Amino acid sequence: MKRRRNAAAPLIAPEAEKHYGQYIREALTAEGGHLAIGRGGFTLYFARGAYLSGHDCETIKTACVATGLPVIDSRALPFEVVCYLAVRGPMVAVGEPASAPPWGAFSYAPLAAVADAYRAAGAEVWNLPPVVMAARRE
Repeated sequence: MKRRRNAAAPLIAPEAEKHYGQYIREALTAEGGHLAIGRGGFTLYFARGAYLSGHDCETIKTACVATGLPVIDSRALPFEVVCYLAVRGPMVAVGEPASAPPWGAFSYAPLAAVADAYRAAGAEVWNLPPVVMAARRE
């Protein structure tokens, strides 16, 4: 699922553009590119093995939502639920093919499958509709 946007279109505030614009545009073109927000801050995944982390969560979240980049915000989830999903669940395949299902720890799954697991646990998921995956591990 490739997301393409006009990279020159002014979609985000100037301050967010200054700090994050280049990385958000890269994430929009990368398969699996997304923003993850948790208690410790944010991580913007924009290429295979490439990410940007920080603590200005609301600024980057607003910018990513405005541009259509998928956002997973797990700050409202109980800590033990986030630990379970992060440790026992798969990682998102960013800029690389997903592993064959079933997905578990140490495997790479499509962004939609991981987002659905977080959504089912109660996380906010933006810019990514729910997808029923036939081969999902519970």
